[in-house]
Amino acid sequence: MAEKREYVVMFPFMAQGHIIPFLALAIHIEKTRNYKITFVNTPLNIKKLRSSLPPNSSIQLLEIPFNSCDHGLPPNTENCDVVPYQCVIRLLEASASLGTIFKDLIEDIIQQQDGQLPLCIIGDIFFGWMAGIAQELGVFHAVFSGAGGFGLACYYSIWLNLPHKGVKADDHFLLPDFQEASKIQFTQLPITMSKADGKDSWSVFHGKYLPEWANSSGILFNTVEEFDHVGLTYFKRKLGTPVWPVGPILLSIENRARVGKEAGITPEFCKAWLDTKPQNSVLYVSFGSMNTISSSQMMQLAKALEVSGKNFIWVVRPPIGFEINSEFKAEEWLPEGFEERIRESKKGLVVHKWAPQLEILSHKSTSAFLSHCGWNSVLESLGHGVPLIGWAMAAEQFFNVKFLVEDVGVCVEVARGKTCEVKHEDIAAKIELVMSDCVKGKEMRRKASKVGEMIKNAMKDEKGFKGSSVKAMDDFFNAARTMRGQNDQKQQKRGDSKLERVKKGLICTEQQVKNVG
Repeated sequence: MAEKREYVVMFPFMAQGHIIPFLALAIHIEKTRNYKITFVNTPLNIKKLRSSLPPNSSIQLLEIPFNSCDHGLPPNTENCDVVPYQCVIRLLEASASLGTIFKDLIEDIIQQQDGQLPLCIIGDIFFGWMAGIAQELGVFHAVFSGAGGFGLACYYSIWLNLPHKGVKADDHFLLPDFQEASKIQFTQLPITMSKADGKDSWSVFHGKYLPEWANSSGILFNTVEEFDHVGLTYFKRKLGTPVWPVGPILLSIENRARVGKEAGITPEFCKAWLDTKPQNSVLYVSFGSMNTISSSQMMQLAKALEVSGKNFIWVVRPPIGFEINSEFKAEEWLPEGFEERIRESKKGLVVHKWAPQLEILSHKSTSAFLSHCGWNSVLESLGHGVPLIGWAMAAEQFFNVKFLVEDVGVCVEVARGKTCEVKHEDIAAKIELVMSDCVKGKEMRRKASKVGEMIKNAMKDEKGFKGSSVKAMDDFFNAARTMRGQNDQKQQKRGDSKLERVKKGLICTEQQVKNVG
């Protein structure tokens, strides 16, 4: 009998910043392992994903029922991209109610597969409840983090210990179980964390589900061992479970084009514009798909770009207080005549909504990236040797910036959060520092290039050489297969024991029951 093809079940949290890394991982596993993938999410997210799959992909997209109205959310609210940031916690709380439905869904899949269990279930960092379900079903389970090791270690430690309670706004604190992180400034905390008192909704949610990671078989990280080992070591020590750094797992340019974001500029036009600029002369500015800045910050950033005299590509979205996906009103939110002057000087491109980020970062003309430092953006930037100017907005991004500035030396911090006061002179000075030929700028580019080589080497799989991330992926699936083998042996022993008891007359067979009747 032909051996059945292994299959993997994956379920990310309902946010683009989670779904995209999971999709990249699914495509990578399908391509390198030839396993079947079942990708689970809510109906509207699945609908959007259908056009995102590569041609000839066998990835199965499976809907899990979800009605946002049942959880006090507006109709059709199934993704963080369509809710204000303050409502994200309600979507998180709602997702925790999916446990029973998810278990039923997995049992249905197993039945359809004639009793064959998934090789593994890969769940989101916010879905700690999934580990217990996998244990009940006897299936290998891993948490997949799209965040880096250091940033997530700080995030995890702070939410479980709340060491900043009672700390003044201009002071710092240490993490009791992650001393390697050294001092953390109170101002480096995202708003939800800075206001946490242990009884708020975020504290309650994280306090309940983050510890559940310890019940998992281990954690997959979209990062590279060679430069992120400090944070990875924290989780090995804290949870006592394996950690597999398998990154960078990123969507290719071709697959990214299918994700369905509304482009403000075509890749072809963008490349043509970059081709006209000297090498290492362009600053790329983007804060990701979920973030924006205040109107006053936007004004100051625009002035800084103009004063700097540098070439730039700036992805703009409406400022805080306006619908992030609505029309951008340059005449209201940018200095008078800004777009016209930039267009005439040919110094910059102001792009509404979305730009082809990977094409920009991989172009020889790009010199630096002013970013919110979400981990995907960090990997894409450093993967091409591009240093960063950090302006964190939310979640673990503040700790990513700290790590990149203090430990890796490939970033300077320009601002913190969406409410801080910024001056265009200060922003322009940081831009000049990173993009100029001064000692600091040269050193940052050298270090970024070095990390870029680490990232490339980690994913190499050539005759006679396997990079660290390739080996980690091998180790992950070997661990899953080992658990599968152990469970098969246990099942076989139970079957043999039952047969032996039947032979001894301790258990009635179906025929014996009929005979008695």
